[in-house]
Amino acid sequence: MKNTLRIGLLALLLGCAPSFAKSPLMQPAADGDPKPEPGKALVVFLRPSFYGGGISSSVFDAPDGPDTYIGVLKHKDKVAYQAEPGAHRFMVVSENADFVDATLDAGKTYYVLVKARPGAWKARFSLIPIHNRADAEYSLQSKDFADWNGKTKFAEKTPEAEQWYRDNKASVDGKKADYLQKWNRMAPEDRAVLVLHAEDGVPAQP
Repeated sequence: MKNTLRIGLLALLLGCAPSFAKSPLMQPAADGDPKPEPGKALVVFLRPSFYGGGISSSVFDAPDGPDTYIGVLKHKDKVAYQAEPGAHRFMVVSENADFVDATLDAGKTYYVLVKARPGAWKARFSLIPIHNRADAEYSLQSKDFADWNGKTKFAEKTPEAEQWYRDNKASVDGKKADYLQKWNRMAPEDRAVLVLHAEDGVPAQP
């Protein structure tokens, strides 16, 4: 009986191992407190929740043209992206693809939550803009945001990350095209919630 219990516990631990492993595509960031570069806006993607912990979520700057691969997040990761000011569409890819529209001002830092939800076979992910308004459901002034920001650590791509993207670009492009059709069919009032506005950015401190 004891041996059976030991074997069962070992199997459980081995089955959970991928949930705790960090991605070989990412490493701790050299800069743990990034700021917007001159003439740029900084966008921080946070994934604080352990839900779907064994599933990676890749984020992209995804205009109608070629994408820019920003990085892959596992639970308790955050990734900083130096973006040109102006209009952007950001995308997260896993089993699905999901998007958020953004208008960015130079010299400001913006935050986007990478949120897991149940999928058909594994966790899916959504991008949620975090607004700079106290009355917003997802607010920079909330206790939740302070908790998310505090328990995530900055990561950055390893040299293997770009090769991963080249190897998987066709799959990423296919999901983008498929899910953009659904995104473009959303009702305007539903799309309006998924917009990061210029005023949602936090100005850099002098």
